Amino acid sequence: MSDSARKFTRGVPGDRRADLVSAALSLMADAGPGAATVRAIAEMAGLSPGMIRHHFRSKEELLNAAYLAHMSRQTEDSARTLGTGNAASRLAQFVSASLTPPVVDARAVSLWAAFLHMVRRDAGMRKTHEATYLAYRDRLQGLIAKALAEAGRTTAPDDLRRLAIACNAVIDGLWLEGGVLPEAFAAGEVERIGLSAVGALIGLDLDGDQP
Repeated sequence: MSDSARKFTRGVPGDRRADLVSAALSLMADAGPGAATVRAIAEMAGLSPGMIRHHFRSKEELLNAAYLAHMSRQTEDSARTLGTGNAASRLAQFVSASLTPPVVDARAVSLWAAFLHMVRRDAGMRKTHEATYLAYRDRLQGLIAKALAEAGRTTAPDDLRRLAIACNAVIDGLWLEGGVLPEAFAAGEVERIGLSAVGALIGLDLDGDQP
């Protein structure tokens, strides 16, 4: 899932906005938000500082775009492995992808922590945080709803929302621990715990629905 897990590479000619976003993410992942100065971002992107002003109204707008790109990639990578199996299997695939590389990654956690500090003081960043959080949670809620319906269980919208919030919290916690302390877990342990915990919350055996 993650721009942070990839080395910065120059985009196609003309895609300067994407170059700047990638450069900002790379700098922040390596050395924190303080390293993402206008000059450093432009230098890494191979552009002049004036190009930042050409594509973004401010450095804050550029960093907001970088946060959106990073979090959107996380959700895309979580959904990338979804196959054509039954609903429970697709939910299990989504949970597994959310708890394995490239989504679980130390650099991704570093980026998340750096951006989270900005969310507290920047209204635009807060809106991006809310939008990307809801995009992931809504995707998870839809998969849960289909898996429960497949099992013959009718679940009220409010109950589905609460289940999605609880399952998302479990996934977030395991993602954080797996990214920060990967050596504390056996191979595949974070993924297995996540499947078991999410399955317990919704009352389905997701361990048996792995492809």
